[in-house]
Amino acid sequence: MKIKCIKGTRDYLPQEAELREKVQQTILDIYRENGYQRIMTPAVEDIENLDKSDGGDNLNLIFRILKRGEKLEKALENGGELCDMGLRYDLTLPLTRYFSANRQNLAMPFKCIQIDKVYRAENPQKGRLREFMQCDIDVIGDAGCECETELIAVTAKALLTLDIGEFTVRINDRAVLNALLLALGFAEDTLTSVCVSFDKLDKIGAEGVAAELTEKGFPTKAIDGLSELLSNLPLTLDKVSEIIGDPSRTEGLAKIIGNSRAIAKGRYKIEFDISLVRGQGYYTGTVFEVRSENFGSSVAGGGRYDKLVGKFTGEDIPACGFSIGFERIFSILSDMGRSCAAKKKIALIYDEDFMAAYEKAEELRGELDVSLYKKPKKMKSLLDRLQSGGFAGFAYADGEIRWF
Repeated sequence: MKIKCIKGTRDYLPQEAELREKVQQTILDIYRENGYQRIMTPAVEDIENLDKSDGGDNLNLIFRILKRGEKLEKALENGGELCDMGLRYDLTLPLTRYFSANRQNLAMPFKCIQIDKVYRAENPQKGRLREFMQCDIDVIGDAGCECETELIAVTAKALLTLDIGEFTVRINDRAVLNALLLALGFAEDTLTSVCVSFDKLDKIGAEGVAAELTEKGFPTKAIDGLSELLSNLPLTLDKVSEIIGDPSRTEGLAKIIGNSRAIAKGRYKIEFDISLVRGQGYYTGTVFEVRSENFGSSVAGGGRYDKLVGKFTGEDIPACGFSIGFERIFSILSDMGRSCAAKKKIALIYDEDFMAAYEKAEELRGELDVSLYKKPKKMKSLLDRLQSGGFAGFAYADGEIRWF
């Protein structure tokens, strides 16, 4: 039998598990006090739903589940589809299915919380696992730009409460970006392909984006126009509006940015970033990410996805969400040596009289977290493990507390 975890998954020591629980509870409390309600959905979804979800590159990372018994035998005999289910790769697709199935019982607009595990079959690295936690808030049924402003404010409030250090909220709008690309000379039916290349700007640079667009055969004039803009980043929203030639196209985004800056009051930065694309194909409008200075990368992201619910209901219903990348937050706080214990932990050590020790432990548990240990032969070994495990001290059943 193998004792190591499957690649891309992790075991957590008690103090790590406590920190994770504390972070989750902090985020949940902030979400709830801002009027969001928690729901829960299965980790397993119908494979057809996952495949048709417009999840971008994530569709290549689905953990697929084989059919079982006679169904699998028939599929093998007839050359049919071998899988009928898969593990969710995010919480957005399950939410839209959930809403579509339960909308008659939900208040509109529906403001919900999801804090749960998701799964992606990708190459593991720091802050990126195959099994990981996401913390989402979403609003379904609200088309107003106030929706985005509130989602940004609530997510930022959670990050401020967790005290992760300096962070910046980057904001863009896929519709504004598309309008800009059209104004530069790219054809409307090619915008998705252009955005796929544009989304690689951070990785391959402006020259790499231009080279990839050239290789795809896009017009030289349009590519040169885009390259010129990328050489003058960051662009202001006013400049983008001027190029588009229609100020009304950027009014909603300008309002979101202005209101978000007013709410931020300088505690975090709000920036317009025309290079922010977001990979998922289901985004239809505003997109946003949070960049942490401590992590040097994105720790939260989301946007508007007004077409996804319609895949289930046949009607377009506005929807928008923001997801905190829990594993990256956990990594930041772990690196900072953050302690999570609300009360100090001590060990109460006894010889033979367990009942007397238990009674004393009960007396102490109002102010302390108390664990009972029978006295071992090698006390030093126990004390070393207790100290490394986050205990603040120990006591014998008939003595005073000794702090480490």
